[in-house]
Amino acid sequence: MTSCLIDFKMTDNIKLTNLVDKSNGGARGDVESNDSRMTSPSKQPLDDSTPYDPHKHRVLEHATTNNETLIHLLKGSLGTGILAMPNAFVNSGLVIGTVGTILIGILCTYCLHVLVRSQYELCKKKRVPILNYPDSMRVALQQGPPCLRFAANASAIIVDMFLIVYQLGICCVYIMFVATNIKPVTDAYIAVMDVRIVMVLLLLPLIGINSIRNLKLLAPFSQLANVITFIGLGITMYYICQALPPVSSRPYFGDPRNWNLFIGTTLFALEAVGVVIALENNMKTPASFGGYYGVLNQGMFAIVIMYVIMGFLGYVKYGSAAQGSVTLNLPKEDILAQSVNAIFAVAIFISYGLQCYVPVEIIWSRYLKQHLENATPGKKLLVEYIMRVSVVLVTCK
Repeated sequence: MTSCLIDFKMTDNIKLTNLVDKSNGGARGDVESNDSRMTSPSKQPLDDSTPYDPHKHRVLEHATTNNETLIHLLKGSLGTGILAMPNAFVNSGLVIGTVGTILIGILCTYCLHVLVRSQYELCKKKRVPILNYPDSMRVALQQGPPCLRFAANASAIIVDMFLIVYQLGICCVYIMFVATNIKPVTDAYIAVMDVRIVMVLLLLPLIGINSIRNLKLLAPFSQLANVITFIGLGITMYYICQALPPVSSRPYFGDPRNWNLFIGTTLFALEAVGVVIALENNMKTPASFGGYYGVLNQGMFAIVIMYVIMGFLGYVKYGSAAQGSVTLNLPKEDILAQSVNAIFAVAIFISYGLQCYVPVEIIWSRYLKQHLENATPGKKLLVEYIMRVSVVLVTCK
């Protein structure tokens, strides 16, 4: 079950920037600027009667294209969670598992559309080009019922703390997953080592990948991780489809008392609110994210289909013996099967940078950077990299 939680999803990290209303001599809205990399392209003063489209006023220094965003979305949702789907079907049965996964996927996608659209409307009201996840919470409470407005300022900090703890937890599990999957390979072909030694050996590579400072530079790594993941899934499906038992040999409906376990596994594997908001906020053409044929629907459609196929066929193959990661069911004496562990270890290692990007950006942009306004660029860079190394050390501890 643990592996379904690892997918976890990269969280919103794009900072908020105000538009300056020169006609009024002040900043639009009551939110604070956290990112000097984003400015309004318009030099004309805006007044309250001027229609405001946040998408047209969003300029990012390292904006991602539609394809790069789709790559990140697939990597953020396609990870070790898909390997847990056969085990999830153990708790649901074939029919409930198939229908339930599709319904949960539709529900997640719909909720993400609602969230993205709500952020867009809040940006229009505040006349700012972008709102990140914590500030969206704060502004929503400020605009909401009077009885909830007292919690507006505290809500942003609470969301930040939850996101940081959640993402650091994901990074910890990623390191453990990589180390435990590399260990059988090193034991067989190099030397028998304690898993903690393997984690220490991973330390420098993890620091290196965590030193990448923007999503655009991470895109090639995400593409590589996607390719590696698909290769691993292809090999896994090859073993699953060999001597596949008849579908009728597995129950169509599982014990209703275990359906909650299926829902929890599938929901955590599919839910990607953090990565979705972060990716939409960092797009060059954010209007292309939503819509019937937008980036979100394209990505989620492919993800849900792959989850259903893996869960259905994996459960038909292994039945109630399906483990938390289906790779553990593969024949251990087969070299090709052993390579699957190494393949997914490399893919998850690459994904570590994507997951760690979130807490690093929150800590740096919202809590450290503001205290270094008078520091030299060199000192700022030094402090940032010290913080990045510290985050890696915390997740490896």
